Amino acid sequence: MHGRIRTWGPGALVLLPTVLLLGYFVYGLIAWSFNTSLTNRHTARKGPADYVGFENYGHLFGEDRFLNSLKNLGVLTVAFIVGTLIFGLLWALLLEKGVPGESIFRSIYLFPMAISMIASGVVWGWLLNPSQGADARGLNRLFEILHLNFLENPWWTAGSRWTTMASIALPAVWQLSGYIMALFLAGFRGIPPELREAARVDGASEFKLYRHVLFPQLSPIALSALIILGHMSLKLFDLIYAITGPNQFRTEVPAIYMWNTLLRSDQAKAAAIAIVLLAVVAVLVIPYIAYTVRQESEE
Repeated sequence: MHGRIRTWGPGALVLLPTVLLLGYFVYGLIAWSFNTSLTNRHTARKGPADYVGFENYGHLFGEDRFLNSLKNLGVLTVAFIVGTLIFGLLWALLLEKGVPGESIFRSIYLFPMAISMIASGVVWGWLLNPSQGADARGLNRLFEILHLNFLENPWWTAGSRWTTMASIALPAVWQLSGYIMALFLAGFRGIPPELREAARVDGASEFKLYRHVLFPQLSPIALSALIILGHMSLKLFDLIYAITGPNQFRTEVPAIYMWNTLLRSDQAKAAAIAIVLLAVVAVLVIPYIAYTVRQESEE
C-alpha cells in the first residue's frame, strides 16, 4: 500500500492544484450557470430564486432575435472556416514548394496571430468603413484611389446576411490563416519523401501527386483545423464588438446577445444562452475527441 502511494502520490500532489482550480473555475462555474438558467432570476436582486425548469430555453428558441443571432452565427462560421482553410492551405502549398526567404514569409503570415482580437477589430473597423464616394474611408477609399469604384460596398451595414457576416469574418480569416498555414505546412513536411519519389517513379503528375498521395495524408490535420476553427468561430465576441459595437442587430451573434442580456441583469436568460453555446461547442468537440481517442487506441 505504502509503495503504491509513493509511486502515484507525488504526481497526484503536483496535479492536485490544477485539478482543484479547473474543478472550481471551469466545471463548477458551468454547473452554476446551468443551475441559474433553470431559475427565474431575471434581475440583479439578491435572494432565493424559483426554479422554472427549461422555461428560459423555450423562450429563447421562440425569440426572433435569438434565432436571428443563431443564423448569423451559422453564416459567420461557414465563411470563417472556408476562407481560413482556403488561404491557409494556399499559403502552405506556396511555402511547401520552397521559396527564397521562406522564414520571412512564415513570419509575415503568422504575425496577425500575435495581435489581440480587440486591436484587430479596431483597425478592421476603420478599414471596413461603409462610407462611399467622396466620404470614403478605409478600403473603400483605397478602391477609389485605384479607380476600382465597383469594389466599394457598405460592408456589414447593408446587403444580405451572407454579405454582412462574410465582411465580419474577413478580419478573423486574416488573423487565423497563418495558423492554419503552419498546421498544413507541418503536415507537408511530415510526409516521408519516399512517398513522393514512389509516386513520381510510377509516372504520377504533380496534380495527381497532391490529389492522391499528399492530400490524403493531411486529412487528420484538416479535421483538427476544422474543429479548432469551428469552436473559435462560435466564441467570437471581441472582434465583432470592436467592429460593430454591441447593439447592431444585423451582426449580432449569441455571444453578443448574451452580453447585452447580462448588461440588463437578466442572469437566467444570459446563463441559458451560455449553456446553448456550450452545447453547440460540445457537438463539435466531443466527436473529435472520441475520434482521436479511437485512433490512438488502434495505433
